[in-house]
Amino acid sequence: MNQTYIAISIAIALSLLGVIGDYFLKIASDSDTSLKTYSFFFGVIILGSTAFGWVYAMKYLKLATIGVVYSVSTIVLLALVGVAFFQESLNPYEIAGIVLAIASLVLLSAFS
Repeated sequence: MNQTYIAISIAIALSLLGVIGDYFLKIASDSDTSLKTYSFFFGVIILGSTAFGWVYAMKYLKLATIGVVYSVSTIVLLALVGVAFFQESLNPYEIAGIVLAIASLVLLSAFS
């Protein structure tokens, strides 16, 4: 498999890991002592650990490409987490924004 595709896969996996960290931070934010909760600690550890993977991905991808892949995958995953775990709803404009974000990723991969 090409190193570029491996790096893109790693960027998506790091996005998923980041969303898991964000999930714990969202849980921590519901507490009066947010910064003293286990959820906050887990969120920080998870988010900090992604730096190791980014060093690998940055060897094989342009920063702009990483930014788009990370952003789009994070947007989609956070929206899914919000709907599935926090009973948030998406309005038509938010859904359109997600579709356009995915379209930007398709365009990027088609012309790069």
